Amino acid sequence: MTSPKLVFHLACLVLVEMVQPTDLIQPSAPPQGTTFISADEGDEITLRCGHKDKATRYYWYKQSHGQRPRLISSFYKFEQNGTFHNEFQQEPRFTLETESQKNNLKITNLQLHDSAVYLCASNYAYFFEFDRSTTVNVKGSGLNVQALVHQSGSGTVQPQGSVTLNCTIHTGSCDGEHTVYWFKSSQASQPGLIYTGGGRTKHCERSENTQTQMCVYNFPLHNLTQSHAGTYYCAVVSCGHIVFGNGTRLDFKEKTDRTVLIGFLSGCLTLTTIFSVFSTVFMYKMNKRSKSQSQGWILFMHLNDPKDECVYSGVKQ
Repeated sequence: MTSPKLVFHLACLVLVEMVQPTDLIQPSAPPQGTTFISADEGDEITLRCGHKDKATRYYWYKQSHGQRPRLISSFYKFEQNGTFHNEFQQEPRFTLETESQKNNLKITNLQLHDSAVYLCASNYAYFFEFDRSTTVNVKGSGLNVQALVHQSGSGTVQPQGSVTLNCTIHTGSCDGEHTVYWFKSSQASQPGLIYTGGGRTKHCERSENTQTQMCVYNFPLHNLTQSHAGTYYCAVVSCGHIVFGNGTRLDFKEKTDRTVLIGFLSGCLTLTTIFSVFSTVFMYKMNKRSKSQSQGWILFMHLNDPKDECVYSGVKQ
């Protein structure tokens, strides 16, 4: 007969296996704090991720295009050093910075195959959460580009209006589908992922002679406000590489018109004030001069014939 203690231990083991982070799949919604980094081959980058209030364990995952996330490292906050897993155990280019409430992943001597999405996750009890997602694009001088990306030109838009961003992609003859991402960068915030999954609408045409494919992706924006201002980047993941477009910048015409209108009204107000002051001074001087010229003595002579008397009187105005 199986002892109750053994049954209890087996049940705990099953629960632990069910919630192992290595079996987790990336959620469909982007994690909070989604950013991207573009660097050259051979450079050094640091992917930052801090501690949370109740979390005790922290993880880093690498997700290449078309693959499941691979566990890079794990760190228990009450220990000094973290642990690397899978093929990253023998990869000295990857190191962890765990001091001062940090779980930063440092990658030196970047290689082309380091281009991927890196996910930072935390664990408390049986709850796991992806806290940060960073898309890393490694650019190499000798890279045989399998995709070319061209975006529509920049321009100004009207408030409450609509605009459609275009992204034209020429893909090579490599096997597999490509995925399109849209990023937004502005002065108020760092670049961040705003849409993934290929763009809202697309139209593709394949060339039989060159075995290449051209796809046009449209990304519509409606009810535009000042928060939509910024530069939008289209990025395509194809054949294991990430290629970014040149970016489309959206500026608001409202800002320019408002500045011109404020300047025009300020000038009109200044001219009106100056004209009013000069008019007041001019009217005052004219009134004063009119009064000074009208002052004097007017003589009246009254003749009294019977008595032959002359009476003179003067009235001062």
